Amino acid sequence: MKKIINDPVDFVPEMLDGLIKAHPDQLAYTEDIHAIVRADAPVEGKVALATGGGSGHLPVFLGYVGKGMLDGCAVGDVFASPSADQMLAVTQKIHGGKGVVYIYGNYGGDVMNFDMATEMADMDDIEVRTVLVKDDVASAPPEEADRRRGVAGMIFAFKTAGAKADQGGSLDEVVAIAEKTLANTRTMGVALSPCTVPQAGKPTFTIGDDEMEIGMGIHGEPGMKREKLQTADEISERMTEAILADLQPNAGDRIAVMVNGLGATPPEELYVMFRKVHDIFTRKELTVYRAYVGEYATSMEMAGASFTFMKVDDELAALLDHPAHTPFFTQV
Repeated sequence: MKKIINDPVDFVPEMLDGLIKAHPDQLAYTEDIHAIVRADAPVEGKVALATGGGSGHLPVFLGYVGKGMLDGCAVGDVFASPSADQMLAVTQKIHGGKGVVYIYGNYGGDVMNFDMATEMADMDDIEVRTVLVKDDVASAPPEEADRRRGVAGMIFAFKTAGAKADQGGSLDEVVAIAEKTLANTRTMGVALSPCTVPQAGKPTFTIGDDEMEIGMGIHGEPGMKREKLQTADEISERMTEAILADLQPNAGDRIAVMVNGLGATPPEELYVMFRKVHDIFTRKELTVYRAYVGEYATSMEMAGASFTFMKVDDELAALLDHPAHTPFFTQV
């Protein structure tokens, strides 16, 4: 294992300490450095948004804490859920009097701890609503969509729900927008190499130098098929067609497109892939409403990429366009 770290046990708190020191005007924390909040939290009279999950996915999760997006997040160890107490600390700090919305990925440990935090918040008279992210089309068929994993599509939900909250939306309205966003969002990824969790000291899985795995999850969960590495155009077409088959847009639809690097894929390769997505959209008479190309939800140093498509109408388009400013995302 080659990593620029100190003691692996200290990796996450040292990373969090560095991020907070780099962005003191935007980020702060409660008594526990794993409970990250906006520097100006709580924002009185605004519905608060929170998320959380394991480290190792920057910019997810805390990279989207800031004006126009999230109010806080709880951060666990690498690929490990934060505790219910950490999530409760975030909830208590960000509550501005209009309730809190949890938006997070559909993983067992997260669901258990977030549900527990919800119950504890209720004892403090804080109303919490939950929106689960289930956008990974490779993790379950459409008829079993409730089993799907939550991956990069959550960022679109952070953006639209955050905008609605920033505009003064009610708790019901913010929840409805998050759910509408995710109902129109699908993701699929491809992995070319594993990553190494610092405390484990060895790769999360093995894959041949000439192989790829279509549909692999961001923690190394099994994908749909392992096979010989294909060209950028071939990979892009397969993932695009698979997502569109599930999303089922109509000619003339506008779609926000995210081509996301998983940690070790250079931006040049991501733009090669986006080029093919754009060509396919043009052929199908689909319009790219906004293009997001870069690292938005990673898996340590895993090589690979994911595509996320979100159908937008006028309401969702306006919320995507709403200003936001966080350490890793700025929309002017």
